[in-house]
Amino acid sequence: MKHRIVVLGAGYAGAFAAGSLARRLSPADTEITVVNAVPDFVERMRLHQLAIGQDLAFRKLTDIFAGTGVRLRLARVTGVDPERRTVAVTGEDGDGELAYDTLLYALGSSVAHHDVPGVAEYAFDVTGRSSALRLRERLADLGEGATVLVVGEGLTGIETATEFAESRPDLSVALAARGELGAWLSPRARRHLRRSFDRFGITAHEHTRIEAVEPTRAIAADGTSVPADVTVWSAGFAVHPIAAASGLEVAETGQIVVDRTMRSVSHPDVYAAGDCAYAIGENGRPLPMSCASAGFTNMQATAAIIARLTGGEVPSVGLKYYGNHISLGRRDAIFQMVDAEVRSKSWFLGGRTAARLKSGVLKGAGWSIAHPTFGMPKRKRRLATAPSRAGLRVAA
Repeated sequence: MKHRIVVLGAGYAGAFAAGSLARRLSPADTEITVVNAVPDFVERMRLHQLAIGQDLAFRKLTDIFAGTGVRLRLARVTGVDPERRTVAVTGEDGDGELAYDTLLYALGSSVAHHDVPGVAEYAFDVTGRSSALRLRERLADLGEGATVLVVGEGLTGIETATEFAESRPDLSVALAARGELGAWLSPRARRHLRRSFDRFGITAHEHTRIEAVEPTRAIAADGTSVPADVTVWSAGFAVHPIAAASGLEVAETGQIVVDRTMRSVSHPDVYAAGDCAYAIGENGRPLPMSCASAGFTNMQATAAIIARLTGGEVPSVGLKYYGNHISLGRRDAIFQMVDAEVRSKSWFLGGRTAARLKSGVLKGAGWSIAHPTFGMPKRKRRLATAPSRAGLRVAA
């Protein structure tokens, strides 16, 4: 009987991990199944481009996993039972259940509403393809001079505001920041960001905490009314409560608490990667929800799974950030280097060179996921013990 590996989610973390596992483990011993709600690989970091009307090509997961032996189950995960080692799903074929011997939980995150009144009813977001398409339809209906307010001064908020302003100069774009715009950047990078905002005509409402969203405006904590025909909410991310409801040990954020190898501290046959993993970086702080974290954690999780199944020594993948890369439309960007404490260094790269670098990073990430068989070894690794339905029979 084959060892059943189930990967939940096919975003940056899940899709890459599934391809890596299939590339390095022998199909004679293992059976890998990916569960995903949609049939395509969605490049989340490009969804603000989709929302403003740009045409993006989405790769079919069946094409990505063709020839790898990975099985794709198009369904939505509704529950996990780590005691019985099963996953409950629902899809076009109705409700079902998948059994696993090893589970890699990579369901990602969605927009965090923070219980702000009106966000769920009136705001839009770019954290998923369906929500980005909903926003795309709404923006297409806006006429000249209509107001768009982006709430949130993080990477997603800045990229969304600048992309919208560059692509639709007929719109009046604004961004609401709880503090100073780009406060976490180095002084020179901050000045570059402000010049970009000025060039695009973006209004920055600094030190403005939005506490309510209405159909045509947002209300700040001091009572100020900010006009907004469309409000785009990018004030953080939240994970699905499935993990917390399953009995897995989770942090206050709802993320699965994992050890240095991305293994659940409460259930050793469960691993987590991406936004849903509460992992501690080399600086002693939890990794932020980001594409970079998805890369670190999925590489560590897959390396640990492979090593434990094949009897090898578990390697340690670096969990250290080197910088933040922020797109400012299609022809401008900022690459900000950071130190071990994730504090911005004085050096940064800006302008077209940084934009080309960011484009290359995105293309590279998409290419590596779309080509999971690249560099496939002639002889894949066999399991150290006979596969067992009884559990993960490997060294702890």
